Amino acid sequence: MLGKFIVFEGLDGSGISTQSGLLYDYFSKKGKKTVLTKEQTNGLIGGLIKAGLRHEWKTTPLALQLLFAADRSHHLDKQINPAINNGKIVICDRYILSTLAFGSLDVDMQFLKEINSKFPAPDITFILDVLPKICLQRITKSRFHAELFEEEEKLNKIRKAYLSLKNYFPNTFLIDGNRSIEEVHKDIIKIVEKQTK
Repeated sequence: MLGKFIVFEGLDGSGISTQSGLLYDYFSKKGKKTVLTKEQTNGLIGGLIKAGLRHEWKTTPLALQLLFAADRSHHLDKQINPAINNGKIVICDRYILSTLAFGSLDVDMQFLKEINSKFPAPDITFILDVLPKICLQRITKSRFHAELFEEEEKLNKIRKAYLSLKNYFPNTFLIDGNRSIEEVHKDIIKIVEKQTK
């Protein structure tokens, strides 16, 4: 029996890592075999991307997006697809919509859609919608360095891009992430229980 592929998307500071971790705990307590993973990965290509986002080396926006696609391809091949084929639930912190929303600031969105078009659609996608002001407040509490995309004007554009992509994949749910962690988690569990019956 095939597993499920569940993805969390949203701005930095929107709570996607927190909520993906809580969902992992929820499934684990139910005895479901579950994998929690993220993009960019911690592999070789993911490391290059992270260093580029932290301004440790310079490349073009297009080269960076091609690296994201390469990282995703490797991630699917080595981790996500084998787990799903073994009947596991895979929860991924960021996937294709992050590429389209963040990447489209500097690279044509249609091109980004094309280079990601062969990758599988998730079974469920959650977009945690949080106001950029709130995201920035959360980020500055927890981090010492700002990454490339963490400026309010940019975050507003990225949020608009996410909202425009809410029907890009079937079973995509827009969640109000401005609320407490517990309230957001409850909404997610309700949806997951309906969708995984």
